[in-house]
Amino acid sequence: MLGRSLAEAGIGLVYGGGSLGLMGEVARAVLAQKGRVTGIIPGFLTEKERMLRDVDELIVTEDMHERKRLMFERSDAFVALPGGIGTLEELVEQLTWSQLGRHSKPIILGNVAGFWQPLLALFDHMRAEAYIRKGLEFELHVVDRAEDVVPTLLEVQGGRRLSAPADDEALAAKF
Repeated sequence: MLGRSLAEAGIGLVYGGGSLGLMGEVARAVLAQKGRVTGIIPGFLTEKERMLRDVDELIVTEDMHERKRLMFERSDAFVALPGGIGTLEELVEQLTWSQLGRHSKPIILGNVAGFWQPLLALFDHMRAEAYIRKGLEFELHVVDRAEDVVPTLLEVQGGRRLSAPADDEALAAKF
């Protein structure tokens, strides 16, 4: 459903380049609806993550740092769906950069089936203990259903178009 919604809204997908798991499914769904997909994967993960070769643009990087930099540069927003340690690390990095004023790109958390509820509780605890202090807050848009990602993205963009490289209409990223 998310992949179809992205494609129908003219929002391209920038993601980690693998064919496995949730993001592999989302990427294939975007492609099936004639949407644009950019995969960015480090060389050492091409076999392990079974690199998806059918994407519109495939970039193989030297390392994770280059991958994350390119994903950041090519994305207008970030969406974290349920995932593992890598997803968590990339989400927290974008929240940190936002907190420090390094970007103001929307960050959307897909809390499907309450997956991220423990993390949200941790953020509340960090605020209560003053580890997230006033003036260092971050904006995190939480949705409980995958079908709410695109409407929320469009809403937080305030009607302005997502930027686009070349002929692509727009880009969104998942970590």
